[in-house]
Amino acid sequence: MSHERIVIIGGGHAAAQVAASLRPEGWAGEISLISAEPVLPYHRPPLSKTYLAGAQHSDEILIRPASFYASLNIDVNLGVRVTGIDRRKKIVMLHNGAQLPYHKLALTTGASVRKLAIPGVQLEGVLYLRDLADVDRIREFVAPGKRAVILGGGYIGLELAASLRKLGMSVTVVEASQRVLQRVTAPEVSEFYSRIHREEGVEILTGVAPTSINGTSQVESVSLANGHRIAADLVVCGVGVLPETSLAEDAGLTVDNGICVDEFARTSDPDIVAAGDCASHFNPYCQRTLRIESVQNATDQAKTAAKTLCGKFEPYNSLPWFWSDQYDAKLQIAGLSQGYDQVVIRGDWKEGRSFAAFYFQNGRFLAVDAINRPKEFLLSRRLLSEGRSPNPENLGDLSVPIQDLLQ
Repeated sequence: MSHERIVIIGGGHAAAQVAASLRPEGWAGEISLISAEPVLPYHRPPLSKTYLAGAQHSDEILIRPASFYASLNIDVNLGVRVTGIDRRKKIVMLHNGAQLPYHKLALTTGASVRKLAIPGVQLEGVLYLRDLADVDRIREFVAPGKRAVILGGGYIGLELAASLRKLGMSVTVVEASQRVLQRVTAPEVSEFYSRIHREEGVEILTGVAPTSINGTSQVESVSLANGHRIAADLVVCGVGVLPETSLAEDAGLTVDNGICVDEFARTSDPDIVAAGDCASHFNPYCQRTLRIESVQNATDQAKTAAKTLCGKFEPYNSLPWFWSDQYDAKLQIAGLSQGYDQVVIRGDWKEGRSFAAFYFQNGRFLAVDAINRPKEFLLSRRLLSEGRSPNPENLGDLSVPIQDLLQ
C-alpha cells in the first residue's frame, strides 16, 4: 500500500461519503478521517424527529458501522479537533499537539449554528439543534405539559415544533419575518404550514422578534419586541447556520459564503477539495454560485471530491433536492425556487394536506414543493434534470393527468 495519505476533516454526510468512495475509486494509500464529534458520522435528519422521540438509538442512525471503516482500512479519529493546516509543509495540526502529514486533503467541515445575540441566551434550558449532543441536551427538558419556545420558523424549527408537540409539550414558534419559511417558499406554502401547525396545537407568532430570554439560572420566559412575554421551560434557537470556514481561511484558501470550489470540488489549492455545507460552488441547474445545506448535496459533491482526489475529473452536476417531514405532511423539494416570479398551485393548499407548488422565472421551471405528492415530485425532478419547462396552465389543472405533463 502507498504511504501517501488523504486526510478527511469532518464528521458529517460529506466526510462519510468521501471516506466510502476513495477505495472504490482506486485510492490505495492511507486514509485518515478526523472528526471533532466523539461518534461516527451519522444521519442528521432523524435528530429532530425519531432520535429526539427516542424511537431510534444513536447506533441506529450511523451512516455506516465501525466495521465498514475497518474493512476499508480507514483510520478514524473521533473527538479530535483540527487547529490548523500548513499547506506548505502539507501537515494538519491537531488540538493535542500532534501533526498529521497529508498528500491530499478533504475539507468536509459542515456548518455551525448561528448564535442568537440577545440577553439570557446563557441560561440553562436555552439550546440549539445541530448535532447529537444538542438533541441529548434538549431531551432533558422534554416532558408532557412542559412549555417550549422555538425561535425561528425555518424547516428545523418547524420540524422540532412538530416533534415536541407529538411528545405532549406546549409549543410556540416565534419568527421575526412576516411568515414562516419566508426565505425559501411561496406565501401559499408558508400559510399551509402555519395552518397545519395550528391545527396540531402549535402557536405560531410571526413578524415579531425576541428581545430577551428571562430567568435566574434556568429559562422561565421569552420577551418579544411587541411587549408580550411567553412562559418557557425550554427555548431552542433555530436561526440558521454558518459555513465552517475558519480552517480554510486561516490556511489562505479562497472563501466567499463557504469554501470556494470548482466543478471538480477543488479549492484554490489543487491538493485540497471541499464538499457539503461548507462548500460554495457554481450550480449548473441554478446558473449561479451558491452553498447548499442538504444531505443530497453533501453526498453527491463528496462523490465528486473523492473522484478528484483519485485523479478522475468528473464535474459535479446534481440537481438539488430536499425533504421535510412534519406530522403527516411529507414535503419533497426539487430545484431551488429563489428568484421565482410565478407560482402555480396544483391541489388545494387551504384544505387537507396534499398539493404541489411549481415555481417559474420568466417561463423557466425552477423548482417544486410537493406535499404528499410523490408523482409531482418525481415528474419535476425529471423535467428539471432535462432542462424542460411544463406548461404552467396545465400544471394547475387537476383534470390533466400528471403523467401527461411530460409530453
